[in-house]
Amino acid sequence: MPVIIVFGPLVGAIIAGLFGRFIGDRAAMTITTGLLILSAILSVFVFFDVAIQHNEQLIPLATWMRIGEFEATWSIRLDTLTAVMFVVVTSVSSLVHVYSWGYMAHDPHRSRFFAYLSLFTFAMLSLVSANDFLQLFFGWEGVGLASYLLIGFWYKKKSANDAAIKAFVTNRVGDFGFALGIMAVFAIFGTIQFDEIFAMAPAMVDTVWTFGPASFQALELVAFLLFIGAMGKSAQFFLHVWLPDAMEGPTPVSALIHAATMVTAGVFLVCRCWPLFDLAPNTSTVVTVIGAITALFAATIGVVQNDIKRVIAYSTCSQLGYMFFAAGLGLYDAAMFHLFTHAFFKALLFLGAGSVIHGLHDEQDMRNMGGTRHALPWTWMLMIIGTLALTGVGIPLLGWGFAGFFSKDMIIEGAFMAGQEGAPFGMIAFWVGCFAALLTSFYSWRLIFFTFHGKYRGKKEVLDHAHDSPPVMLVPLILLAVGAVFAGAAFKDSFVGRDSFAFWGDSLTPGPYAIANYGDQQHTSPYDEVAAESDDHGAEVADDHAAPADAHGEGEGDHGGGHHPPMWVLFAPFVATVTGFIVAWLFYIRHEGLPARIAARGGPLHAFLYNKWYFDEAYRFIFVRGTEKLGDLFWKVGDRRIIDGFGPNGFAGAAMNAARRLSKVQSGYLYHYAFIMLIGVVLLTLWVVAGAGGQ
Repeated sequence: MPVIIVFGPLVGAIIAGLFGRFIGDRAAMTITTGLLILSAILSVFVFFDVAIQHNEQLIPLATWMRIGEFEATWSIRLDTLTAVMFVVVTSVSSLVHVYSWGYMAHDPHRSRFFAYLSLFTFAMLSLVSANDFLQLFFGWEGVGLASYLLIGFWYKKKSANDAAIKAFVTNRVGDFGFALGIMAVFAIFGTIQFDEIFAMAPAMVDTVWTFGPASFQALELVAFLLFIGAMGKSAQFFLHVWLPDAMEGPTPVSALIHAATMVTAGVFLVCRCWPLFDLAPNTSTVVTVIGAITALFAATIGVVQNDIKRVIAYSTCSQLGYMFFAAGLGLYDAAMFHLFTHAFFKALLFLGAGSVIHGLHDEQDMRNMGGTRHALPWTWMLMIIGTLALTGVGIPLLGWGFAGFFSKDMIIEGAFMAGQEGAPFGMIAFWVGCFAALLTSFYSWRLIFFTFHGKYRGKKEVLDHAHDSPPVMLVPLILLAVGAVFAGAAFKDSFVGRDSFAFWGDSLTPGPYAIANYGDQQHTSPYDEVAAESDDHGAEVADDHAAPADAHGEGEGDHGGGHHPPMWVLFAPFVATVTGFIVAWLFYIRHEGLPARIAARGGPLHAFLYNKWYFDEAYRFIFVRGTEKLGDLFWKVGDRRIIDGFGPNGFAGAAMNAARRLSKVQSGYLYHYAFIMLIGVVLLTLWVVAGAGGQ
């Protein structure tokens, strides 16, 4: 069953990609979609078998390579972390496949598109099921390749080609750090197998690795290099610039990249390698800082974007920041919980945006929308559900809320308690999380009001022909909406609550909240030594760590105690969410037209945010221009003047010119040759005579 889950999408990609012209688009679409749905169904069975029945397995398939002490195998590692990712990746991907039947109905290259989608899914499944770093790196690079193909799918469009290249090159920067991290792992541990590395990690805490004149603490170096890779894949601050431009691909691609595959790979990597990060407090602090900056930075940009897909793209970037600063504070289970819930409501929002674009005949600029809820009633309702989930609407202490309420609030409360316990930047992460929640609420409701309410601002003929999406596109949205509503409440106890000890098994350490409030349960792990040594920043034992209160309906009496934040902390995210909604309503409903006047007036702050903190301009000035000049130097001076000048245009050219002139002597006439021979004889005779006379 796990083999079918992983390799089924690959079979579909091969059939659709190589034989699509022969079997036709419909057959290619049917095969790829059918295999994805099969993988999704089997993933549910594997989830219950592994996460609920605790039947963890390691399925070795083949030895990839063996060189001296280096050995890499292709295996399928089945633990709860893998099972969760199987469900996330296959469920969203299968729904994206179904949705694409309607969205790409008029595209002439559908078989190629579906082949790329399935290849993307196979690469991600290979990544999350890896048992060593090399297989993980294979899947890591596979999703990078597939993202390049999908973002640039409409290759005749220059902006799509530019965006694909930008994504590919930016990820190469992060992947270079990741590759160095894998090399450092093997150099330090002598293996790339996860279990062997994690078991040896506690003994390596004081190990110093010397490289040339520099010395590094071994685990800090490894964790930092691995995080560089995670920054690139998950579009964290400094390496985030590719993510918004990825919107140039078809909308189903945006949903797949942003919700379930590529951008979640970095979070998965940090959580998979939690024993290393737990023993690298300085790197974990870096993870916290970068995550908090990303959450705030992306949210500030999202409030002024006008492209409906770009708003949601920056929302993804911001939510990934939440996941990373949670992981940096040792809240790995909360980070995975938010990754899980985020997949449903973010895919819902992206596919909902695609439904809007489809209904308005490829219009993406929200300034040309407004008043469309009557023409697109189903899309409007489903996107409101996604917005409620993204903004984390819920009532603290009552145990009621949408999916994002449970996962996002757990991160914010956990950051507060970590800060109270002295975790570096814990309190800063808490305040950043609250302010980002306010901005998230504002730009999310801005999107709803700007798109569906108020007066229509586009061309009248577009609105006259506007229509809701066909059932093949709406059904996936409805299924995702179910997850956006219920996934948080249904899985909270398993991911971060009383059942998390048994749920995660050996794949992930239960977080501070679960340990403090339900620590009387026995939890044994081969990496217990790791948790025992990480007293400063995350996975402490119950007696040494304060955990957030259960803000979602469970009182202290339910679990016999635990550490609780003040009541205002529980309500801070709720107040931030409500405030953001009110401000958006005042700007876009009560005083409609005010934001347009503010934007028209400009100003340094609006220009700064609208131009994305001028990162693209700064990178062009610092990196791109210098690289172009260096390329021109190598091309015009090194290649053309030196290599070509001395080579083909120099010595080789001179020899060719001489040969060309000498070849003219070969006229083909016998009397010419006889005349030349006569001249030669005369010259030879004169030379002999001159020589004899000299004697």
